[in-house]
Amino acid sequence: MTTGRVATLTFTKLVVDDLDAMCDYYCAVFGLHPGTRERFDDGVGGEPIEEVALVAKPEDLFGSISLMKFESRPPPRPDEVILGFTTPDLPALLDRVRRFGGAPLGKVKDIPLHGIRVAFARDPEGHLCELVELQA
Repeated sequence: MTTGRVATLTFTKLVVDDLDAMCDYYCAVFGLHPGTRERFDDGVGGEPIEEVALVAKPEDLFGSISLMKFESRPPPRPDEVILGFTTPDLPALLDRVRRFGGAPLGKVKDIPLHGIRVAFARDPEGHLCELVELQA
């Protein structure tokens, strides 16, 4: 029997409809870069997929988030996952969300008990992102 941790969450894959447009959006808004890009005829459960890793530094091959498109499926439901991003400047990040086709949802919430400010936004395909600014 294992007494330590048996697994560590190291990446997330967001299923999207327009791989190129969503790659451009997440890179522009969150300062990410496209890493590896692959197409697999026998991808997930035998279905063809294409995916691109989004990375923190251009020289990285893999990152903590990838965008994936099922080639033979209709667009995914947008609320099945919420991506969380931290930022030192929430208003500036919300401006970038708007500028690149996303949409903020509701008002920014201050949560002093946890020392954070929080906002939600949708990307251009409707996927939810939680945006958190850590307060000093």
